[in-house]
Amino acid sequence: MLKQSISQKMLQKLSPQQIQLMKLLQIPSVNLDQRIKEELEVNPALEEGDDESADVFDLAGEGEEKATDEQNEKDEILDEYIMDYLEDDPSTYKTSTGQTPTPEQEKQTPMPVERTFHEYLMNQLSLLNLNEREYKIAVHIIGSIDDDGYLRRDPLAIIDDLMFTQNIDATRKEILGILKSVQQFDPPGIGARDLQECLIIQLKVKAVKPGNSPDQKKKIEAGLAVLTTYFEEFTKKHFHKLERGLNLQGDDLKDVMDEILKLNPKPASAFNESSAQSVQYIIPDFIILNSDGFLELTLNSRNAPDLHISEQYKNLLNSYKESYKTNKTSRQAKEAVLFIKQKIDSAKWFIDAIRQRQETMFRTMYAIMQYQQEFFKTGDERKLKPMILKDIAEISGYDISTISRVANSKFVQTEYGTKRLKEFFSESLQTQEGEEVSTLEVKKIISDMVGGESKKKPLSDEKIKTTLERKGYNIARRTIAKYREQLNIPVARLRKEL
Repeated sequence: MLKQSISQKMLQKLSPQQIQLMKLLQIPSVNLDQRIKEELEVNPALEEGDDESADVFDLAGEGEEKATDEQNEKDEILDEYIMDYLEDDPSTYKTSTGQTPTPEQEKQTPMPVERTFHEYLMNQLSLLNLNEREYKIAVHIIGSIDDDGYLRRDPLAIIDDLMFTQNIDATRKEILGILKSVQQFDPPGIGARDLQECLIIQLKVKAVKPGNSPDQKKKIEAGLAVLTTYFEEFTKKHFHKLERGLNLQGDDLKDVMDEILKLNPKPASAFNESSAQSVQYIIPDFIILNSDGFLELTLNSRNAPDLHISEQYKNLLNSYKESYKTNKTSRQAKEAVLFIKQKIDSAKWFIDAIRQRQETMFRTMYAIMQYQQEFFKTGDERKLKPMILKDIAEISGYDISTISRVANSKFVQTEYGTKRLKEFFSESLQTQEGEEVSTLEVKKIISDMVGGESKKKPLSDEKIKTTLERKGYNIARRTIAKYREQLNIPVARLRKEL
């Protein structure tokens, strides 16, 4: 038995131009240059820089010649297709805005050149008097050290790797002996297997330094006792237990704690290859200036590159026009023109996408600026209004997804620092009077409260909740904990100081 059914679906299909625009919107200014370079490489009809051509490439009204009767119907269609295209003026496709970038915008992004962490260790390894076997083991140990300077691999795993890769049957004692030599490298703490060992190594290095005063030596000895015997109490900040165990009073214990806190928990941070690669120089996409209470918004010149259609490709079209007048155009020439048309069309689409990107970004940022103008005028984060993507979408006339793409990975430079656009979006919180305030305002208050607290008796989440309630904010304790974690503020116990 056959059954028939009818279903109706609504589908939204995006054109290649729309897809290209959405991809460009997501790209921050710092990466836009690379995207343009990629397009310039694949499309020779697109050129960067000012269009110095004084002549206007205008073919309108000059395509009235008819194909001869000797041409077949296929060629007539091809001719009509090409001539319709020739009436378009590719010289009008430019992205130049006539704005001269400021010297700050023209600055090149600096590129740091540094030695890698492992190269630094290998240079020191060459100074040790090791035989071939020991050298290979040491090289493997150095290669197993993490980017933060720790050796977190078990010696048995290192032994197995040496057996399978180097055919070296090493013992645990042999591995630990060579590791001890590696731990003497600079910076102190390299090759430690945990934080405790890392800090102990650093203190031992400080202990043998010449010129230490008796008082300094005493502090170091007490610090070593803290790290070896009372490390758990140290990490949990149980100061009263440390005072009893070390027989030290408040000020003396504080001096010892300060000595430990001077140590580096990540000894390889200065030589971290991954850290060097992750350094990002923020280039703002927008600039907002406050001129006597009037906000001025400008788009970074990196977002408005000078792009135009290649003069060479326009000349090729001119050549075809002249040959077309005399009916001396071959089939191969027409196909070549079609190829040129494809490249110029692609260049036009890209230029149009860049233009739309500029317009979309400007309108979106302008809407945000108007919505949060109190903040941009004063710099007071407490004056930030609750704002979601829908609010800006209604003002700008764009879709919520478009606003999300614009806000993603974009920065705005203000007189009060460079801000990420996402920071301006927040949910609302209702006060006891029924007024809606931004959650950013609450976070700012929490941050100020923690900054002004007594470090001997830091505020607990419950005390912060009680204080906020007195100020008129209805908020749960678990919400306080969530906001505190988002602000990277540790719990009260870990904020305690002597």
